[in-house]
Amino acid sequence: MGLPLYWRVCLINGLVFVAGTVALALSPVTVSARVLVSEAIVLVLGLAGIISLNSLLLRTSLAPLDRLIRLMEQVDLQRPGQRLPETGSGAVAKLVRSFNAMLTRLETERGTSNAKALAAQEAERHRIAQELHDEVGQSLTAVLLGLQRLSGRVPAELIDEFSLIQETTRTSLDEVREVARRLRPGVLEDLGLHSALAALATEFSSHGIQVRRIFTPGLPSLAPETELVI
Repeated sequence: MGLPLYWRVCLINGLVFVAGTVALALSPVTVSARVLVSEAIVLVLGLAGIISLNSLLLRTSLAPLDRLIRLMEQVDLQRPGQRLPETGSGAVAKLVRSFNAMLTRLETERGTSNAKALAAQEAERHRIAQELHDEVGQSLTAVLLGLQRLSGRVPAELIDEFSLIQETTRTSLDEVREVARRLRPGVLEDLGLHSALAALATEFSSHGIQVRRIFTPGLPSLAPETELVI
C-alpha cells in the first residue's frame, strides 16, 4: 500500500533538503563573513537546483491528479468510455481508480434510466394509441355508419350540408387513425423493422418525395427497443 499523498509530499521535500544539506556539508565551498559574489552565485545555483528537483519530483507525483482534474472538467456522460490510465499506487492512483469506477456506475445508471424512461414512454404511447383506435375511432366509425343509413332520407335542401358532415367525419376518422399509427406503428410489431421502414418510405413517396430504400441482406436482428428508436 503506498504512502498517503500528504506524507509523500513531506518525504519528497525532506529528501530534497537532506540531499542539499549533505551536499553543502561535503562540499569544500565555504561562506565568508562578507559574502563574495562567487559564493552568492554558488548559493543561488544550489537553491535553484533544490527548488527544481523538488518541483520535478512533486510534478511527477501529482501528474495523475492534474489529469484527473482535467477529465473531471471535460467529462460528458453522453460520450461513454472516457477513462484515465490506472497506473502506480498510493492515494492519487486510488483516487483515479475510484473516479473511473464512479464513471462506470454513472454510465450504467444513465443507460438503465434511459431504457426505463423509454419503456414507460412507449407504454403510455401504446395506451393512448390503443384508446384512440378502439374508442374514438370506433365512435367515429359508428357515426359514419349512422350517417350512411340516413343518407337516403335527407331532404334535398340539406344534401350539401349532410355531405359536408359525412366528409368531415370521415376526415376526422382518418386523422385519428393516423395519429394512433404515429404514436405506435403497428407495422413494426406485426411485420418487423424492414417493413416499417418500407412503409415509412412509401408514405413519403406518396407526398411527391422520391425515396430510395436499400436494405443490406443478412443484417443482424436488433432488440425491440433499438428497432423502436430507429
